[in-house]
Amino acid sequence: MEIFVVPAPTDTGAVAAGIVAAVSRSKPTAVLGVATGGSPIPVYEALGRHHLDLSGVRAFALDEYVGLPVGHPQSYAAVIHREVTQRLGLHPENVFVPDGSAPDPHLAAEQFDAAIGRAGGVDLQILGIGHNGHIAFNEPGSALDSRTRVEELTERTRQANARYFASAEEVPERCITQGLGTIMEARHLLMVVSGDDKAEILERALQGPVTPDCPASIMQRHPHVTVVADEAAAKYLSTGPVAVRVAAPSA
Repeated sequence: MEIFVVPAPTDTGAVAAGIVAAVSRSKPTAVLGVATGGSPIPVYEALGRHHLDLSGVRAFALDEYVGLPVGHPQSYAAVIHREVTQRLGLHPENVFVPDGSAPDPHLAAEQFDAAIGRAGGVDLQILGIGHNGHIAFNEPGSALDSRTRVEELTERTRQANARYFASAEEVPERCITQGLGTIMEARHLLMVVSGDDKAEILERALQGPVTPDCPASIMQRHPHVTVVADEAAAKYLSTGPVAVRVAAPSA
């Protein structure tokens, strides 16, 4: 595991985008795992400034709400279209999001998991982390070998996501999420974290015990993990050879 600590939240995006750019340059047909939420957005903004040809790249989203109508502006399909597909010039037919409006969301989850396998697996998976340690929508208690499935959202997660909706009551109660086992099959995990409010859970995830109580802790068992965190988020991490402090990037 390598940890890059940068001064400010905007720097996390620039450093992480450089990693994504390097992967796409070395493999123009790379399969990317893309995430939504506050932490990954600076990555896509910075990646857009690289002006890369990503026409051969395929992308799989981590999760989607269940029950939102097609085209809802806060559905993850809509967010991915705005922030990833359009911004980075990906072909829409190469971008895949779980179908949260499917009549049978459980079947949709199984089909999405199978589609990742048919694509050859994810080369680089972008991740954030929730305040309770969730990655994607794998809430505490999720099995460490879980597959893509329908999951109930905790009240804390719904409250955290309420800022994207008109009211907390509008936040869906269920989602389709890639499982921890699915995520761990990606060849490279790239976690982006910023903010003082994520410092305690980041320390638990990276340096505490591996446990379903902190789903992100499963990353400790992955052979290739990169974490990019700002100084506020990294303040509780122990110093050592695994941590690398870098200067603020120029772009």
